[in-house]
Amino acid sequence: MKFIQTQTLKEIANIIGCEYVGDDNFAVLGMNEIHVVEAGDIVFVDHPKYYDKALQSAATIVLINKNVDCPEGKALLISDDPFRDFNKLTNHFRPFQASNVAVSASAKIGKGTIIQPNTFIGNNVVIGENCLIHSNVSIYDNTIIGNNVIIHAGTILGADAFYYKKRPDGFDQLISGGRVVIKDNVGIGALCTIDKGVTGDTTIGEGTKIDNQVHVGHDTVIGKKCLIASQTGIAGCVIIEDEVTLWGQVGTTSGITIGTKAVVMGQTGVTKSIEGGKSYFGTPVQESREKLKQLANIKRIPEIINKLK
Repeated sequence: MKFIQTQTLKEIANIIGCEYVGDDNFAVLGMNEIHVVEAGDIVFVDHPKYYDKALQSAATIVLINKNVDCPEGKALLISDDPFRDFNKLTNHFRPFQASNVAVSASAKIGKGTIIQPNTFIGNNVVIGENCLIHSNVSIYDNTIIGNNVIIHAGTILGADAFYYKKRPDGFDQLISGGRVVIKDNVGIGALCTIDKGVTGDTTIGEGTKIDNQVHVGHDTVIGKKCLIASQTGIAGCVIIEDEVTLWGQVGTTSGITIGTKAVVMGQTGVTKSIEGGKSYFGTPVQESREKLKQLANIKRIPEIINKLK
């Protein structure tokens, strides 16, 4: 998430009420998660295991819960609770805006687009030309939709990320300030749920087709011309490259990459990153030919036992 105007280190520290290490006027351009940070971004870290990763990342401002040596060319925000203060910044720069109308006055809807009854379109939504949005679709604030997109009934774009920190009294939610971005010529089936990014974008690439009842987690990026069948569940921060096929009831873990033109057969659990151009099956995931051989051999176990007897 980039800020509308450049902030200074001192201004950010004043917002969250913390100490800092660096020049008062050190430029702060935005805030993001560790896997997508750029120069000028704030990243937060609250566990010693990840200190080095955050300090050595592309982010130039690190919100951290320990006063450590500041890397050259960077700045630190010293907080007793970086998770809480990251939420404060999200609330400050992208606060929730309530709506009392079905279609926000700030929404932009392109020529030839049809919006069916009972659809909700939130603040600052942009919808391109010649789209068809069926009834009872909910499009949360800041969503961007390209041209020639079809979205079927009951689909929800932009719900919060499933991202929590365990506290002694329960779970503390990391507030989502990101967006959903749908590129041109995408088709989305009925009752799909696509969560917005925590601070970045959840993106569906051009020409991709998604069946009914598919879930896409926060900050996931799906490439061009993918096919995703019904009841597939894609976790957060997944990269699905171009022309991937996921058949029904596939599930993935978070933070993995599925390579270009990979085919994942139904009911597979994608537990790790997989190369493109191959077919996969099973849980844990394996190349389908090898997995099917194993299953065939398992069927022969009674026969082998009888021969041994």
